[in-house]
Amino acid sequence: MTQLLRSWVDSANTATTDFPLNNLPYGAFRSTGGDLHAGVAIGDQILNVTALEQAGLLDLPQPNVFAGGTWNDFMALGPDTWASLRAFLTGALAEGSARQADLEPHLVAMAGATLEMPFAVTEFTDFYASRNHSFNIGCLFRDPANALPPNWLHIPIGYNGRASSVVVSGTDVIRPNGQLKGPDMEMPIFAACKRFDLELEMGAIVGTPSNGRVSVQEADDMIFGYVLLNDWSARDIQAWEYVPLGPFQAKATATTISPWIVTKAALEPFRASTPPREKELLPYLAEPGPMLYDIDLEVGLAPDGKAETILSRTNYDVMYYSAAQQLTHHTTSGCPMRVGDLLGSGTISGPEKENRGSLIELSWGGKEPLTLDTGETRTFLEDGDTLTLRGAAKGDGYRIGFGECAGKLLPAPAIS
Repeated sequence: MTQLLRSWVDSANTATTDFPLNNLPYGAFRSTGGDLHAGVAIGDQILNVTALEQAGLLDLPQPNVFAGGTWNDFMALGPDTWASLRAFLTGALAEGSARQADLEPHLVAMAGATLEMPFAVTEFTDFYASRNHSFNIGCLFRDPANALPPNWLHIPIGYNGRASSVVVSGTDVIRPNGQLKGPDMEMPIFAACKRFDLELEMGAIVGTPSNGRVSVQEADDMIFGYVLLNDWSARDIQAWEYVPLGPFQAKATATTISPWIVTKAALEPFRASTPPREKELLPYLAEPGPMLYDIDLEVGLAPDGKAETILSRTNYDVMYYSAAQQLTHHTTSGCPMRVGDLLGSGTISGPEKENRGSLIELSWGGKEPLTLDTGETRTFLEDGDTLTLRGAAKGDGYRIGFGECAGKLLPAPAIS
């Protein structure tokens, strides 16, 4: 396992920081309400990459790559440029680097910055790729003997969601109104969602486009990096609307992502294999090697103004399908993938109750309320609750973290 790489930024050299020199995740920020800048997290600082480019300190194949403050234009330059910038930053920020005097004026304290969306989301596709989660949901709505649909062990199931409602951590989420089953089960009502939920996921970001089907290895090469992702879900709206075409408005309220894109290069030492399979996959989905990552994950819930309770802990390596397999399957119809496409992994749930990544599983459809550390109970989310996802791959004396993926639930709009 790779050891901690030391930086001249002292705060990057602790075992507890999410952002050591080994990480160098990419984000976007504003300082005191100023312009949007692209940045790299290092310890408790942000290196202003837009300013580095303007100062002529970056060797890029075209000008004004970071002028817009996000990472889409950089992603479009391809893997060779991705590797070149990472190598430059790793060397320039390393302890004893001759470039310290050049870079130090362009550091900004993270505590004084406002983090924004790190990239413009082109399209959003959400999958259903955790066997434990899919089995639990199947048991809740069908029976254990038929919990998994016949196709589930053969195909990464997904649906096309809304890119327009993907938001960055810290953005408030408003409880949705929608059609719900009525009391007499004959006529629906229009009302506020009563069973609003979270979904603990990872998001994979497509960095290079495709035109036609790609292999699993090619798909893996296309992925620029990963974020934490909470795909908020209105379970009662979904129960009424999802037959026969699947999720629609129940999933359109908001999808929250963490503010830092952790690159695939930073996660390379933490590769993990998918779990054993019950049925052999078709050849086009065969993996050339480990395609998942050993990333510890947790979910915290804090009622308004009160202490947080950790609801769940699990690991990304429990997933049945990797992001590369999901991306491969997405291209089988000839569907072009574009720079900035976002793929949600689907809810990540481990084998035990404390590993479940959604409240519908943790409360078993509302039948088993959870008791918080405050003494309150929850079956689904209440107004004022703040949900926070955290994740990190843990190395020898360091961690590769994503920053928090958090959102506070506000009341539904009044219905006139």
